[in-house]
Amino acid sequence: MKTLLKGAKIFNEGISFVADILINNQRIEKIESNISATPDTEVVNLDGKWILPGCIDDQVHFREPGLTHKANIATESQAAVAGGITTFMEMPNTVPNTLTQELLEEKYTIAQHTSAANYSFFMGASNDNLDEVLKTNEKNVCGVKIFMGSSTGNMLVDNEMTLTNLFSQVPLLIATHCEDEATIRTNTALYKEKYGEDIPIEAHPLIRSEEACYLSSSMAVELAKKYNTRLHILHISTAKEVALFDNTIPLEKKRITAEACVHHLWFTDEDYSKKGNFIKWNPAVKTAKDRDGIWKGLLDNHIDIVATDHAPHTLEEKSKAYNQAPSGGPLVQHALLAMLEKAKEGIISVECVVEKMAHAPAICFQLAERGFIREGYYADLVVVDPTETITVNKSNVLYKCGWSPFEGVTFSNKIAGTYVNGILVYDGKQIVSEQKGMRVLFNR
Repeated sequence: MKTLLKGAKIFNEGISFVADILINNQRIEKIESNISATPDTEVVNLDGKWILPGCIDDQVHFREPGLTHKANIATESQAAVAGGITTFMEMPNTVPNTLTQELLEEKYTIAQHTSAANYSFFMGASNDNLDEVLKTNEKNVCGVKIFMGSSTGNMLVDNEMTLTNLFSQVPLLIATHCEDEATIRTNTALYKEKYGEDIPIEAHPLIRSEEACYLSSSMAVELAKKYNTRLHILHISTAKEVALFDNTIPLEKKRITAEACVHHLWFTDEDYSKKGNFIKWNPAVKTAKDRDGIWKGLLDNHIDIVATDHAPHTLEEKSKAYNQAPSGGPLVQHALLAMLEKAKEGIISVECVVEKMAHAPAICFQLAERGFIREGYYADLVVVDPTETITVNKSNVLYKCGWSPFEGVTFSNKIAGTYVNGILVYDGKQIVSEQKGMRVLFNR
C-alpha cells in the first residue's frame, strides 16, 4: 500500500511550499504539487498542516541496559516519535558501560526488537579501552563518546596520554562531554565547606561553572586542531564557549562542530527557584547572558545542531537533596515543540529549526538517505498542526519516569503524526504501529 500525503505545507532545505508527498516501500517516491492517487494508495488529507523532516537527536540516554527503572529503549523511543524525533543516537553510560564491541552490539539487538524510532549507539571510551574503540565500524556506528568531565555513570577519561591517543588515532567522529573535573572538585569542596550537605540547587551553575566548561572545551578543540580529529562538542552551555567554533566554513567541511540543547536554550538560572532539581543537568543551566549567547551562536552557525541530551531519572531520585539528586531530565517528547514555540516568538524561523534538528545532524554525522524531504530518501516525516495547542502534564507524557520539566507549558503547535520509514507510528494521540525502526547507516 502506498501513502499519499496531500496538501501540507512542507518545510525543507530553507524553503516552504505546499505540495503532495507519495510514500512507497519506506521511501519518498514523489514530491509534486498535485499527485493523483491510484487504487492501491491511501490518501491522507493534510490541508492546513505542516510536514517537516523527522528530527535527528544526536544525544540521548535511554538507560538500557542496567538502568531500566528510569527508562528503556522501547518507552523512550515511543516518546521520541511522539515528539517528532525519528532517529536517535544513544550514549554509552549504561550499565555496564558500552566499552566493548560485544556490549555495543547487544544494544543494537535490543533496539532492533523494541525501538519505535531509527537508532544508532555511540561506542564508549575509557582510560584503558583504546583497542576496542579502534575496532568500531564507521559505516554503522555514529561515533565515539568521551566524557571529559564526569556525569551520570563513571566514564571519566582524564588520562592525558589516553586523550592524545584517542584524538590522534580514532578516525570516527568523537563526541565529547566537556567539563574540567579539577575545577568542579575545587568548587564542590568550597560549597560543601560553606553549606555542608545542604548545598542549594542555585549553586549548581557555580560549581559546574563557565570556567570548568571553557577549560575542557578549549582543550578538546586544541587537541582536535593538533591531530585533525573529527570533533563534535555536545551541549554547549556558556556564551564564552561559542567563540571556540568557526562559522565561516560550510558544515559539510567542518572538522570541529558543536551542539546546543533545548534546555540551555529555554531555561536560565532564574528558573532554579521554581524548578529545582528538575532542571539540574550537566553541564548546568546558567545565566540569561549564557542562554542569549548560545542562541546567537546557533543562529549565526557557530553552533550547528540542536539536540536534547534526554536523560531521565525517577521522580523519587530527582526529589532528593541537591547532593544526592542525579543530573538530567526527559526532553525528547517536547524538544521540537519547544523550538517551534521559539519560532512563533520570532527568535528563530521554522526553516532554521528544521535545519538545526534534521538537516544539520544528517550532514554532521553523514547519515545515509535521512534528514531531508527528498525523492528516494527514507520517509521519516513529522506532521505538525499549527492550529492546535497542547499543555504538558503528567497524564500525557510518554516517558517511563512520568514527568517533564515542561509541565504546565502550553505549546502553540501539536505533533499530529509521525512517519518512520514510511509507516505512521504516531497519530497525534498514541502510538499506532508496532513497526520497529532501523539501524541507520553512514556515508563515510
